[in-house]
Order: sequence, then structure tokens, then C-alpha cells
Amino acid sequence: MCAAGDGTGPPAARRVRPGQLRQIIRRFWPFAAPRKLWFLPVLLLAALGPAIQTAQIYLFAVLVDDVLIPRHFAAFPRIAALFVALTVVESLLSGAETVLGTWLGERFLIDLRVHVLRHLQTLSQEFFARSRMGDLLARMSGDISAIEGFLVSGTTDLVNDVLRLVFFLTALFWLQWQLALVALFVSPLFWLAARFFSTRLQTVSRERQRLSGTISSAVEQILTNLPLVQAYGQGERELARFRGQAEDKYRTEMRAARLRSLYAPTVDLIEMAGVLTVLGFGAWLLSRNQLSVGALLAFLTYLTSLYSPIRGLGGLVNSAYTASAGAERVIEVLDEKSTVSDAPHALDLSVAPVPVRFQAVSYSYPDADRPALHDLTFTVEPGQLLALVGESGAGKSTVGRLLLRFCDPTGGRVLLGDHDTRDLTLANLRRHVTVLLQDTLVLEGTVRDNIAYGRPDAPDEQVIAAAVDADADAFISRLPEGYQTRLGERGTRLSGGQRQRIAIARAMLRDSPVLLLDEPTTGLDPHAADRILGPLHRLMAGRATIVISHSLLTAREATQILVLEHGHVTEHGRHDQLLRDDGPYAKLWHAAGLTATPNTRPAAPRSPTRVRVDR
Repeated sequence: MCAAGDGTGPPAARRVRPGQLRQIIRRFWPFAAPRKLWFLPVLLLAALGPAIQTAQIYLFAVLVDDVLIPRHFAAFPRIAALFVALTVVESLLSGAETVLGTWLGERFLIDLRVHVLRHLQTLSQEFFARSRMGDLLARMSGDISAIEGFLVSGTTDLVNDVLRLVFFLTALFWLQWQLALVALFVSPLFWLAARFFSTRLQTVSRERQRLSGTISSAVEQILTNLPLVQAYGQGERELARFRGQAEDKYRTEMRAARLRSLYAPTVDLIEMAGVLTVLGFGAWLLSRNQLSVGALLAFLTYLTSLYSPIRGLGGLVNSAYTASAGAERVIEVLDEKSTVSDAPHALDLSVAPVPVRFQAVSYSYPDADRPALHDLTFTVEPGQLLALVGESGAGKSTVGRLLLRFCDPTGGRVLLGDHDTRDLTLANLRRHVTVLLQDTLVLEGTVRDNIAYGRPDAPDEQVIAAAVDADADAFISRLPEGYQTRLGERGTRLSGGQRQRIAIARAMLRDSPVLLLDEPTTGLDPHAADRILGPLHRLMAGRATIVISHSLLTAREATQILVLEHGHVTEHGRHDQLLRDDGPYAKLWHAAGLTATPNTRPAAPRSPTRVRVDR
């Protein structure tokens, strides 16, 4: 269903509660699974690193006890060579792990983002009407990155930290088991601190991610509507609104910073307490000749290295909470269901001229107090032009949305030929219909890219022929690089009339049998509007055409005109007939300051069959 937006964002779907990490793994592991065999070498490399670090620290004890304390230099070259060899090997392994780990992480990000974007493309206009674009962008970037940080990069970090714990603990007990027990007495304090702060950071992380989307949306809205903001002198008002949202983000960031500022020194104090306790007991053992100086120094090095993976595991808990918050927001999007979709046995018709039929079509927007359309019936044959006119809110644009299946009728049927549009695949239906929007869309890319957007594989000759038919070839040829000129975002290098002629060329090349024109001359000056009427006539030839227009100068050339008011057809007929009837159409005509001059412009090509309208 279609709906007007309220900017409240997508509704809550199935939420991932804090701690439900298995659900995150179940939902998002499939995007890492195609490369699961590559996790083995990455995890192996992650395991070899701690083993080499353990050997390096033990070599340090040997250096102290066999070289420094007895002052025997003979063993130094051999120990130094081993140090160098181990360092080189560790560097190579670390580099390989970084490259492979980055590759796995980036491929995961690409696959998940493509999946989310593909899903977004299937959602109805109603979803986007109530969603903030900046918030969706934040979900596509930061939230998905948080999931990757836990599920892919976090897996490597987890293996590395766990194996460092295993190797270093083994070395501690091997060196001096009584001293190792003293050291482990302090370790649970790390877990308690991590648990205390993580539960609080999780709430803050969720709020930070939500506000990041809000700020992105606010900036996007201001920049998109900048001409309006400037023209109405509302810059300070928009800045004040943005500042309010930025202040909310600031307060959340400060809460997170205060938690982190307390977490780090707390862990440092615990670590210092552990080191001092071990150092005191080790000095006592050293005085009783139960421990060598080298062993004590190695023990302290192992111990400080042991606290690092413990702290890292605490960080992974925080990462898991951040991923949980991000997963909630991504799953909200993925669990959105489109209100329109392909039927189980949807058809693909060959693209050929077909009539468009509305049979007793009614449609009501959600929460609307009256239907947008009620019992609308008409037929447009190939080669005919039907004009829909009426005041804003009369239901004209709803006809276009129903034809394209942006929403489905709440009553009646929309047909292409003899087939209900709900029985066709969406791709096939929309291949039958070409639409020229009121807001002429020009994409970032070359002129050729824009004309061939509906048929990217079209040869250059057909692209140029379409531009010639649209009266666009002349101005395109004057551009710096002709058809290879890049137009930039929104095509700001072109005038409104030029953009519209590019759009007409795009429609001509697409060559669909049904044409929907949504206010094709809106925003154009009279000269520019007059320039595109000729190309529009060529575009309409042989097609079933529906034009939605406030401009009655366009409507007067129609085979048949429907006057809509509050979703009802109040009048229908040809231009001259409706003027003679002196009804709603004549009132609209005279209200626009137009005179009842004869229609001197040739009408759009059409077949002899008249448009049929039943009320």
C-alpha cells in the first residue's frame, strides 16, 4: 500500500534482545559462509602469533639467566638470531593474517550491504514515505560495520585472545605454579569490571547509533532543501533544529566517554594491583632461591601480556553489545515486507501494444478518512491519450501508482490487456510501462548512460536516434564531450527543458507500449514547455498514454479527459465538448486564465477506437 510519510522511521520488527548473539549469528553468518574455508588459515595464523610471542618471552628469560646475569656473551649471537627469526616470522604471519582478515571482512560487508540494498529495492513506497533517508544510510554503514566487527573480525580477535590466554597461562604455571595461582587471583576482577561497564555501554551504543542516523537524516534534508531554506530565510531555524539533534548526540557521546574514562583506569588499577602482588611474591621466592631473575622477569612479561587478552575479551563483550544494537536496526529493515510482490505463478507477457483498463477501481490510503479513488473505470487503447485533470488531492497520482503497482487496489482491477496487473511479475509489468516523472530524474553519469538507463545494452546508433527524436541531439552535441559528457548529480549542468528531453529520449529508447506522463511540463517556462511537446507527440504515437496534468493546455489534446474530484469522475469527454458543457472542466479552464480558443495543435496519434469511460 502507498502512504504519506510521517518521518517516524520503520516500525519495530523482531528485535534482537541484548545477549541473543546466537540470533545474530544465525541471521548474518550466511553472508560469511561462502568463504568459511578461508577462516581456517586466518584462525591458524591467529593461533601461531601467540605461540611465537610465548617463545619470544621465554627467550628473554634465557637471555637474562644465561647471558646477562653470568655475563657470558658466547650464547648471545644464537639467542639474538632466534629473536630475529621469530620476529620476522611473526611479522610475516601477522601481515598475512591482516590481509586475509581484511579480505574476509570487506567481502562480508559488501555481500550484506548488497543484500540489504536489494531488499530495500523491493519495498513499497509506503516504507520510504515513513522512513528517514539518513537513518537508512546509517543502518547501511555503521550498523552493518558493527555486525562485521563482531561476527568476522571479532572471531579472529576471539581466537587470538583465547589462545594467548592458553599459551601465557601454560607458561606461567610451567615457570612457577605458586606464583601463577597468585596472579590468577586478580584475573576475575577484569571480568567483573568488563561486565559492569558493558551492560551500560550497550544501552549507550544503541542510542549513539540511532542518533547517528537522525543526524545524517537532518543534514540530508537541509542540503536537499537548501534552495527552499535560503529562499525563505529559514537557515537559523534549520540550524537550531540540527543543533538540538547534535546536542542529543553530544550528550550520548559524553555518557559513553565517561564510561570509557572510568573503565580504562579501573582496568589499569586492577592490572597494577596484580603486577605488584606478583612482584612482591616473586621477590620473596627470589630471596629463597626458588625462582631465577630471568624467570621472574619472564613471568611478569607473561602476566602483563596475559592481562591484555583478558582486557581484549572484555572489549569483545562491548563489541557484541554494539553488534546487537546494530543488528536490531538492520533486522528491522530486513523483516520489512513489501505490500506488493510477485504472485506464486506470476506471468511474463511479451512486450506488445496493449490497452490499459481500470475496472471499478477503488483505493484508500492507510488511516485516510475517505478513499483516494472510488469505482474508477476507463479503458485506454494503444495510440490513445487519456488526460487526468483535477485539483490537488483529486486522486490523479494514485492512478499512476496503481498502474505501476506501487500499491494495489483495495477494490476492482487494473489490467494490461486481459491480465490483472497482480498476475504479472513486477519486472514484466514495469517493462510494459514507461513513466516520465514530474521531477525529471537525471542520474550521475554520462549523457549516454542516462538515455540508455532502461536499456543499458542498446547500441550507440539507437541511443543517438532516440536523442534525435527527442530533439536532444543538438544540445548534446554542443556539450564538451557530447554523449560522454558527465552530467553530475541531479544533472545540474542542464536546464529543466534539457533534462526533460533527456528523459523523453530515455523513454523512447525503452520503447514500452504504455506511457505514463506525470506533469510533463511542470516547472518549465512556456518556451521550454513548447519545445518538448513535439518530442512528446512522437513518444506517444502508438502507445496507450495516460497524462496526469495540471496544465490544461496539455490536456486539451487528449482523446478523452477525465475530471477527478475526491477520487470520483465528475466529468469526462473531449476538450471542446467539456468547454461547451460549462461544467467542472470549463471552470478549471477559465480559472487558469485560458480562453476557449480552438485547438490548433494536431492531436496525439491515436487509433479510431474511442476511450471508454463508465461510471
